[in-house]
Amino acid sequence: MSMVSHAAGARFISLIGGTMLSFYDWYADLPVASPQVFGDQTDVPESADWWNSSYLMMWGSNVPVTRTPDAHFMTEARYRGQKVVVVSPDYADNVKFADTWLSPQPGTDGALAMAMGHVILRDFFVQRQAPRFADYVRRYTDLPFLVSLRDNGAALVPDKFLTAADLGAPGDHDRFKPVLVDERTGREHVPGGSLGFRFGEGETGRWNLDLGEVRPQLSLLGHAAAEPVAVELPRFDVPDERGARLRRGVPAIRVGDRLVTTVFDLMLADYGVARPGLPGDWPSGLDDPKPHTPAWQEEITGVPAAQVTRVAREFARNAEESGGRSMILMGAGTNHWFHSDTIYRAFLALVTLTGCQGVNGGGWPHYVGQEKCRPATGWAQLAGALDWARPPRQMIGTAFWYLATDQWRYDALGADELIHPLGPGRLWGAAMADCIARSARMGWMPSYPTFDRNQLDLVDSAGAAGMEPADHVIDELRAGRLRFACTDPDAEQNWPRIVTVWRANLLGSSAKGNEYFLKHLLGTDSALRAEEAPPNRRPHDVRWHPKVPEGKLDLLVSLDFRMTSTGLCSDVLLPAATWYEKHDLSSTDMHPFVHAFTPAIAPPWQTRSDFAAFHAVARKFSELAATHLGIREDLVAAPLLHDTPDELATPGGVVRDWGRDEVDPVPGVKMPKLIVVRRDYPAVAEKMAALGPLVDRLGVGNKGWTVIPDQEIERLRRSNGTVQGGVAAGRRRWRGTWTRARRSSRCPARPTAGSRSPASGCWRSAPASGWPTWRWTTRASRSPSPTPRRARCR
Repeated sequence: MSMVSHAAGARFISLIGGTMLSFYDWYADLPVASPQVFGDQTDVPESADWWNSSYLMMWGSNVPVTRTPDAHFMTEARYRGQKVVVVSPDYADNVKFADTWLSPQPGTDGALAMAMGHVILRDFFVQRQAPRFADYVRRYTDLPFLVSLRDNGAALVPDKFLTAADLGAPGDHDRFKPVLVDERTGREHVPGGSLGFRFGEGETGRWNLDLGEVRPQLSLLGHAAAEPVAVELPRFDVPDERGARLRRGVPAIRVGDRLVTTVFDLMLADYGVARPGLPGDWPSGLDDPKPHTPAWQEEITGVPAAQVTRVAREFARNAEESGGRSMILMGAGTNHWFHSDTIYRAFLALVTLTGCQGVNGGGWPHYVGQEKCRPATGWAQLAGALDWARPPRQMIGTAFWYLATDQWRYDALGADELIHPLGPGRLWGAAMADCIARSARMGWMPSYPTFDRNQLDLVDSAGAAGMEPADHVIDELRAGRLRFACTDPDAEQNWPRIVTVWRANLLGSSAKGNEYFLKHLLGTDSALRAEEAPPNRRPHDVRWHPKVPEGKLDLLVSLDFRMTSTGLCSDVLLPAATWYEKHDLSSTDMHPFVHAFTPAIAPPWQTRSDFAAFHAVARKFSELAATHLGIREDLVAAPLLHDTPDELATPGGVVRDWGRDEVDPVPGVKMPKLIVVRRDYPAVAEKMAALGPLVDRLGVGNKGWTVIPDQEIERLRRSNGTVQGGVAAGRRRWRGTWTRARRSSRCPARPTAGSRSPASGCWRSAPASGWPTWRWTTRASRSPSPTPRRARCR
């Protein structure tokens, strides 16, 4: 990512209260399996860690072509005995490095991984238990946790985790404390380290994975009170049969009035690993084509069952003997598929079951090179203008464009076609747009504009009524006078009016459904031939207008150095400097370096760097705002966030929707947080160029950690000086690219963290541009390292 160019525009948009859209998810590069399993987005090792692996699987990642600068780590490691397995449908460039080549049919990687998981569970957990694997999953995964079995009237199905609340144990947030069985005593135990221990009062010292003398029991088979019961599990490999299911047995015990089993027992049932005494339809061996054996996958993938069995055993045996140095190097080839999260989760199960995750030379390095910037904490302060106002408006691009370009009107695929009958059925009859509307009103996902009324006017009307803005909004929502904008995207007051594009070609490359953009967003010629969804497939929570609008935008602005498709359709096109004509910073999570871009020549003619262009726009904006906008108060609807107490908003995982009168609308609990932000519009340009006071008062943070960077702020003051006069008087200056180039020392960077947590950071001027980057020194005494999370295998 070009951090300076991106942050310059994002900072301006954030200061005026505009919305920044994501791009990563919109072009289908977001591996959502990562936060689903680990609770964090692709925290993976850098490419140099490939060298440490002794068994490397390149799965959907054509390393020599797509990651050329890093490929040498793989090619060199082969000289020290590393075995390389390549999974690729075609003879790609990386196949020539393979000791073994698996060639599945495109898009069938999930079946291949499931079959490997079957072999690993059968050979290393059931027929023989590998001590290291068993110890690893006991400590670091949710496999020992107890899951309730629910009778749906026809069969038993897996339901929710058994929690401390079900045991009647007193304490804070008991519904977020799952239960396991202590193998030593045979009794239920509530281990520390789960979410319920993170934010509760009186739980100090419990949010960690220290089990003490407790030995979690993986399987209830052999438990004195266990009884074999049959459960039904969803099956998705029968194309012509919706609602297909597997009927397999698990050992279960009764805890109070609940029948429970472990996640591990359910996993064995799902993978089809048979054990004596359990009912159900089980494969008789690896050559039996029942889900999910090697023989079963052969019919789907075309990969010989014997080859899959051999690779699975090699992968696990190497992990056992090397201490976890088996690695799956994943790539876009397996991510760009519908429901690719299920494919990735099948991969992640392999590295977790074999104790490779979190081990140097093991686990899963993701293919993305620009998905994260190393100094993310500092960059976020700049890009989000968090030093002046919090929170910013940031929204996923996929949902925004899906609604704004009216693609939802043509989408006849209902949510009920993607869910299984064994589920609770809350999405039956729902359209995809309904799912977006529900997630927005319950605070799960940011949605902007949030309401069908200007958020500035909402604060004013609340003041006129003598009410707090949040209370006023709730009253208006209950009375039906106020609606969420995403429930009526074709109403004129909810249209997007101004779109600014820089560092991207929205219409030519990243717009999924270009014809919808042209017709509904721009109102120009298009090749749209799709038919609108029939009445019985239309949304229930989103209003349908008989006449679909065309040309919602008032202004499209582009900054580019080429005449792209977006530039051709833009109302205003600003000439931008290329990479060789400006200062910038680039970094990735693939290596530990921050790259400083230095211009070969000055920007020619009227071109400007993104940094200079947005500062110029900010100065003119501030000049006009003095008579048009002044100082106003803005109401920002912020979503519920992870790594905060917001995670406690859905006890027991039971969803209650205030929009259906199932619960009261409580901001920050059952709906978005409603936060008033002061906007000093005439001072936007001054704030753009200075470090704001919130860094001093509220600090900077990442992943739940917050630190006041006092030493770093002082270093920035000594380096760049302070602002004289205006709203930013006395504040530290961000030097712009229009000032005389400043020399500075090299600034190595280490992995993302909050300032001095667990490392110490200090602002330094980046070469020539004066923009800050991180320089790190160890200060372990200031804050302990974050506690690891349990991987979710269920």
